Amino acid sequence: MSRRPRRAAVLGSPVAHSLSPALHSCAYRVLGLDHWSYDRHEVDEHALPGFLARLRDRAEGPTWAGLSLTMPLKRAVIPLLDEVTVRAAAVETVNTVLRTPDGRLTGDNTDIPGLVAALRERGVHRVESATVLGAGATAASALAALAELGSGPVTVCARGPERAARMRAWGERLGVEVRTLAWERAGAALTAPLVLSTTPKGAADALARAVPARPGVLFDVVYDPWPTPLAAAWSAAGGPVLGGLDLLVHQATRQVELMTGRGPAPLARMRAVGSAALATAAAMC
Repeated sequence: MSRRPRRAAVLGSPVAHSLSPALHSCAYRVLGLDHWSYDRHEVDEHALPGFLARLRDRAEGPTWAGLSLTMPLKRAVIPLLDEVTVRAAAVETVNTVLRTPDGRLTGDNTDIPGLVAALRERGVHRVESATVLGAGATAASALAALAELGSGPVTVCARGPERAARMRAWGERLGVEVRTLAWERAGAALTAPLVLSTTPKGAADALARAVPARPGVLFDVVYDPWPTPLAAAWSAAGGPVLGGLDLLVHQATRQVELMTGRGPAPLARMRAVGSAALATAAAMC
């Protein structure tokens, strides 16, 4: 007897560059889920309510298992959901939507455990202090990950007082001491034992000139293009570097497990597929 088709997808704008379809499809093959499919859809804040209605539709909805969300939807989705996990609510950021059998939509955040798992994989189990570059949705998730790692004070380099104040508020909520610094002074904060760059591609390129002589660990969440100028300069100075693929793969394994109820997701195979896809994209440039 054939199994009912199930589907999932990544939504965002822009989304054509997303590696999520390759990663999730790889996991489905390894887990023997040949009746599962994973696509990408260009969806912005205005189109999001209509797309979520498809997951609630009686005819189409039951085929859907969930969604991965990228920018600019990670906060816009929250008021459209039936519930949000404590983890996602703490940072007001949802990157995963799960559809329950009764049609309810739940928001979760797999970036937080993904960040923690990626750092622990590289031997970072406790953080004395850290610097976060940026103040958006991923920066908030980074604060939550640092709270789990028992971080000491965190210096946040943000553009504008409103973003800085928002990061301090999240720090209070998470029990993390947040000290804010104007973006123009971010170079002085790169001496922390751990630096997490959560900015979009290009935003932190100029900081490559400020890499300290003896850098700590850098986690740059950009994965395309890779390496970023900051990551390349950091590595040249002898500092350990984690990239966006590390985060993407670790958070994707958790999404696969949440959506399918199967696991463990094949981390090594998913990473290999992601690396191959990035290499192919680079060769075509």
